[in-house]
Amino acid sequence: MSQPNRPKLSRQMGLMTLTATGVCSMLGASINVVPFMIQRNVPGIGPYVLPAFAFAAIPAIFAALAYAILSSAMPRAGGSYIYVSRGLNPYLGFVASFSQWFGLSIVIGVIAYLCIPFLRDISLALGWENVSLILERPFVRVSLALFLIWYFVWINIKGAKSYQSMLLPMMFLSFALGAIVIVTGFTFNSQDFTTALKAKENRIFQSTYFSFDWRIFFSASALLFSSFIGFDSISQAGSEAKNPTNSLPKAILLAVFLVSVFYFLFTGAVYHTVPWSFVAAEAAKKDISAPGLLSYVIPKELSVAILLGASIALINDLPAMLLSVSRLMFAWAEDGIFPAFISRIHPKKKTPYIALAVGGLIASLGVLGAHFAGDFFLGIDIMVTSMLINFLLICIALIWLPKRNPLLADQISVVKNRRLQLWIGWLGSLFLTGFLIINIYKDMTAQVTQWFFHSTLVWIIVMALASYLFFVKWSKFGQNNPKRLERFKVLPEE
Repeated sequence: MSQPNRPKLSRQMGLMTLTATGVCSMLGASINVVPFMIQRNVPGIGPYVLPAFAFAAIPAIFAALAYAILSSAMPRAGGSYIYVSRGLNPYLGFVASFSQWFGLSIVIGVIAYLCIPFLRDISLALGWENVSLILERPFVRVSLALFLIWYFVWINIKGAKSYQSMLLPMMFLSFALGAIVIVTGFTFNSQDFTTALKAKENRIFQSTYFSFDWRIFFSASALLFSSFIGFDSISQAGSEAKNPTNSLPKAILLAVFLVSVFYFLFTGAVYHTVPWSFVAAEAAKKDISAPGLLSYVIPKELSVAILLGASIALINDLPAMLLSVSRLMFAWAEDGIFPAFISRIHPKKKTPYIALAVGGLIASLGVLGAHFAGDFFLGIDIMVTSMLINFLLICIALIWLPKRNPLLADQISVVKNRRLQLWIGWLGSLFLTGFLIINIYKDMTAQVTQWFFHSTLVWIIVMALASYLFFVKWSKFGQNNPKRLERFKVLPEE
């Protein structure tokens, strides 16, 4: 629990910074890579990527609404942990948040690892072949990915001003350079692409017949759901938001809206120019991205700009996600679930520097995992499983909060109508359960070379170990201590 004389987190983040935290956690691989590499990971989705994207947005929107409602009543660091531990019970709060923490920690490493090929492609586009060859070396790629992680750990430790001054310009630049893709994609068409392909590589590409399959469509939607994960990072900064009961819900909903519109325009633009059958054929042979696909029809200068935008969007994921995972650990430590030293706050910077350093360490393991696994979709699959469970428990917490904790339920200031809250909670739970079943089925029926490439099994093992640690710590609170649950009925002290 908090001690009165120790340093505390400072409320310095306004609506713009909070929104940028959510936006930057969502953009990156989600838009530049996943909608196109999905043709390899879910073969047979063909021309239905955009409808699958739209379907994937449905449970994400319900989860975002649940987050927004709960954040108005419980504005504290470690949002998802606080919401479920106070709305259901401490163990489920830990399950929800540890699942989220594990998934995001792995993906931080995956994203850092993915950034380096984009930098390599920029070097190639600029004619710097020697630099591109250096960036292809495994040692260099891993080292640079680790550097990116620890650089942003340092930025986060420096405090809110450093975080904001770095995050906001990069967010605006990502949108501006991403707009080039949107304009370019809708300016050209598939005939222009076919002509350019013939001129550049003397290749003639014919579209293939496609047969729609609902099972494939649902599998693709479950994977594309990962693109909407990230708005939850806003809630983790609950103890650092200005006017939190107002700014947190607004930032969550604004981030989801902005990114969703951008996603649909961006993906639709690329597939408007590049035939889906070409995307599927290329994805089967190598890793592809939006900049590489559009490079056939645009001049070199625009190609470099698009690659730069993709690189910035990817890199910008890292500081926001590190903020998210560190505040979850901070909240656990505050409640006594994790060792107390993890909740230490820098006396001058007012940041949880120990939690940030531990988050950087776990993310570094994610880099090594991405390197040795050789398939970044494993990390994404783990995150999808983790976040589906997290969002499901958030929706259930919204349903049960008035019964479990009526005092906190009375503090809700967004969507106060109880009937509407129940519709959001139950529909969100229904869609998220369906997506979870689809995702688990797809994962467990996939043909893999090793058992640990099944993300569901990895998640179960990790959560079994985490549950063991939780109950060991829980037993130390005192089995017969009637006050043991009291701290989980109120919000942590500010």
